[in-house]
Amino acid sequence: MTASTDVDEVVLLGIDGTPTGTASKAAVHGPDTPLHLAFSCYVLNGRGEVLVTRRALTKKTWPGVWSNSFCGHPKPSESLLAAVHRRADYEIGVELSDVELALPVFRYRATDSSGVVENEVCPVYVASLRGHVTPHPGEVMDHAWVDRADLGRSVRATPWAFSPWMVLQAQVLPLLGGSASSASTAQPASRHGAPR
Repeated sequence: MTASTDVDEVVLLGIDGTPTGTASKAAVHGPDTPLHLAFSCYVLNGRGEVLVTRRALTKKTWPGVWSNSFCGHPKPSESLLAAVHRRADYEIGVELSDVELALPVFRYRATDSSGVVENEVCPVYVASLRGHVTPHPGEVMDHAWVDRADLGRSVRATPWAFSPWMVLQAQVLPLLGGSASSASTAQPASRHGAPR
């Protein structure tokens, strides 16, 4: 695992998804978060199981909820693919292989119970791992390898237990039993993260 590589700035986006500037990551996330660029990644093991992680209790938003393998924001001068590899090393301590873009267009807006808003264009990747998972304790408090079909059913049955972006991604990500043709932009989420 590398030294702390937490992103200091995020890429701001216009309504059409084109970059419009940058802003401090810490300052941009609040009750009126502007649209910005992020990504999600789902990691598979050799048995085809999906790695799910439980967000650390110290996380600013959605602490303690289960989510996809890891997420992040690319730095202003960084490609999305480079950001995926960087955050895989930082958050879960692994090198990735076979990284594929599963949902090139995914956008959502959700509000945490604390009032902090996530408002992201968030392409979704699927990858395989090399080595063993070594989670960063400031990011991940627990993790599990789960059968894909079981995970998809769990997300649909108990959406309150998962991050709002994962709930919405499960609706459109074939990996979790969703249909990519059904939506490219997710519906807004309620205050506690469940889709409206």
